Amino acid sequence: MSWRMPAETAPHERTWMAFPREGLTLGTEAAEREEGYAAWTAVAHAVAAFEPLTMVVDPSELERARRMLGSEIELVEAPLDEFWMRDFGPTFVVDDERPGVLGAVDWIFNGWGAPAWAEWRKAAEIARFVAARVGAELVNSVLVNEGGGIHVDGEGTVLLTETVQLDPNRNPYADRARVEAELARTIGSTHAVWLPRGLTRDYDDFGTNGHVDIVATIPSPGRLLLHAQGNPEHPDFEVTRELRALLAETTDAAGRPWDIVDLPAPETLRDHEGFVDWSYVNHLVVNDGVIACGFGEERADAAAREILAAAYPGRRVVTVDARPIFARGGGIHCITQQQPLLAPAAGAR
Repeated sequence: MSWRMPAETAPHERTWMAFPREGLTLGTEAAEREEGYAAWTAVAHAVAAFEPLTMVVDPSELERARRMLGSEIELVEAPLDEFWMRDFGPTFVVDDERPGVLGAVDWIFNGWGAPAWAEWRKAAEIARFVAARVGAELVNSVLVNEGGGIHVDGEGTVLLTETVQLDPNRNPYADRARVEAELARTIGSTHAVWLPRGLTRDYDDFGTNGHVDIVATIPSPGRLLLHAQGNPEHPDFEVTRELRALLAETTDAAGRPWDIVDLPAPETLRDHEGFVDWSYVNHLVVNDGVIACGFGEERADAAAREILAAAYPGRRVVTVDARPIFARGGGIHCITQQQPLLAPAAGAR
C-alpha cells in the first residue's frame, strides 16, 4: 500500500465536524456556551453551502444540534469530550495504486500533550468511528499527532513543527528521522519542512504548543501563505520574521524554493487573556470556496479575502467570525476535517 494525503484543494466528498458539548472548553457561563454553539453552527452552515457536511454529536447535545443545524447537515451520534475534529478525527488518505480506496490515519490523540485540564479519551475514539462509518481502511499510527500539526501539498511535502511532533509530552522517544519515517508510511510525505516553533499564544495552557495550521499553509505546490504580524509590539512580530527567513531557505519536495505570500494579521493585539494568535492562515478550503476566519475588522478581513481569492483562483471566499473559536483555542481549520473525493475504481461505470 502506498498511502498519500491529498492537498486540501483536491475535490472533497464532504467535511466532518464535531458539535460542542458542555465542559471546560465550551465555557462555564450560559452566554459563553451559547456563543460557542453559535460559532460552530455558523461554520457548519458556511461549509454546507459548498459541500456536504457531517456533524458528530454527543448524545447529550443531539436535540440542540438538530434545532440549530437543521436538516441540511447530517448528524451522527457518538460520545465526545472535545470538538476539534481536525485534531482527533482521522486524517484521510488515498492509495493511487488502488483507485476508489479510502484510508483513514488514526493518530494517537492525548489532548495536545496530556495537560491536566484536558478531557480527550472519548475524542480519541472518533477517528476509528468515522473510518468505520465511511468504510475507510484504518491506518494505525504509533505517532501522537494532530491534524492541525501538519500541512501537505499532496506531492510529498509536509510542514510540521519541532515543538509538536517532538514534544516530550507527545512523543518522548521520537526524533526527526522517526517522525519523518512514520509520516512517509501514513501520509506519503517524502520531504519534511520543520518549523522550530509556532505562534506565541499557542504556548499558553490551552494551546497546542505550535500547530502549523495557524502559521503557514500551502495553497498550491511551491507557494506558501505565511502569517505575518506587522506590529513590533506583538511578540509574533519577531517570530514570524524569523520563520519567514527560515522558510526562504527551504524548498518543497520537488526542490522548488517557496514563493512566500504574507497573510497579514488583523490589527488587534490583545484580548482579555493576552496577546492574540488571530490568523487568517487558519482557513478551510472547500469545493469551489474558502471559509475564512473573520475577526470583526472590516479592512483587515477584506484584505485577507483578497489574498485568499488570489491564492485560490476560482473559489469564492466567505468570512465567518472566528473570534469565539480562537477564544477556545483554535480556528476554523481546527474544527473541520475534509474527506477527499475518490477517483472511480477501474472498471467502474
